[in-house]
Amino acid sequence: MYSVYVLQSLRNGKRYVGYTSQEVKVRLRQHNRGQNRWANQNRPFKLLYVEQYIDKKEAQQREKFLKTGAGRRELDELLGG
Repeated sequence: MYSVYVLQSLRNGKRYVGYTSQEVKVRLRQHNRGQNRWANQNRPFKLLYVEQYIDKKEAQQREKFLKTGAGRRELDELLGG
């Protein structure tokens, strides 16, 4: 199972879209530990949204779409902002 997830920085409101085969809660903890430069500069994060996929390729395609302008607009509508 794969998850596409959206996080929001509590520091500056920026959103992060990713996908993972791990539990989303585990991945959120990793982001909040600042395990890469971007995450470290923008943490802490809260989880905003999750979608589940059986197929890895589908999850990757959805993640890629959500990072486009049209995908960001869709997220704004889904998240009410």
